[in-house]
Amino acid sequence: MSITHLVTHSGGFHADELLSSVILTRLFPEATLVRSRDAAWIAPAPGRIVYDVGRAYDAESRIFDHHQRPNPLRGDGQPLSSFGLVWRHYGHDYLRALAVPESDVEEIHREVDRSFVLPVDLMDNGALEPSVAGPLAGLTLPVLLETLKPAFDARGADADDRAFAAALGVARALVEAAVADKAAKRRAEAMVMAAIEAAGASPILELPMGMPFRAAVEKAGADHLLFVIHPRDDDWALTTIRKGGDTFDSRADLPAAWAGLTDDALEKASGVAGAKFCHNARFIAVASSRQAIMALGERAVAEAA
Repeated sequence: MSITHLVTHSGGFHADELLSSVILTRLFPEATLVRSRDAAWIAPAPGRIVYDVGRAYDAESRIFDHHQRPNPLRGDGQPLSSFGLVWRHYGHDYLRALAVPESDVEEIHREVDRSFVLPVDLMDNGALEPSVAGPLAGLTLPVLLETLKPAFDARGADADDRAFAAALGVARALVEAAVADKAAKRRAEAMVMAAIEAAGASPILELPMGMPFRAAVEKAGADHLLFVIHPRDDDWALTTIRKGGDTFDSRADLPAAWAGLTDDALEKASGVAGAKFCHNARFIAVASSRQAIMALGERAVAEAA
């Protein structure tokens, strides 16, 4: 059966039905998106997917609401929003529609659910306060998407629908970027694992280009690695390895004597010809050649020992 209509509620919108619409309009581009609270529209029907409205969750009937009691829950008891429900049933196909390799679909589906979908579910259900983000509370995804709603005094017969249509493009870019980022990290992981094997016992990991590496280094248990080098445009970069995803602390910093120096000053401080720049925060240095960046790396290792 072909899907001809995607139905969600009219009026003001929240992140969950907006993000659900991103998934469903990608999978069913020929379907008409209807925003209504009319009982005739929000009931299950052939060719129709109803979400965030309808007071029922029934995948076979293609209705995905979460406002009823009892409300749908994850296996661990956390609440689902319409986004979580739509992702549960359509997320795998959405990833395939974005050309994610089949071998990566399950893992990326799980990662997106954990890091992107779950927070939206929790906030929409009032199970997570925006205030937990501290100074960034006003910059969370659900809050930012809701700022795209029309102002209270900018009302009109179709103001909400026009705002929803405009917000959909923004939401689509964010969801697709999140998926693309996770797919890229999966590709990078294989390259980093191969580089770790090639590096052996060396504390310096050489990569063929700039790429995400920390997660793969941790997964490999390569605790001996302190620094990473890779070509960067016409130069080479030396970077530190952060201790974790929630800290800026590194396993080892670049030497304090290099901080903020460039060109001749950095060459003199490091003793390396071709040294060009060291960030004041000592997490990255740049040199003109592989030979020079490796020399900087070896000096950084010696000082960190």
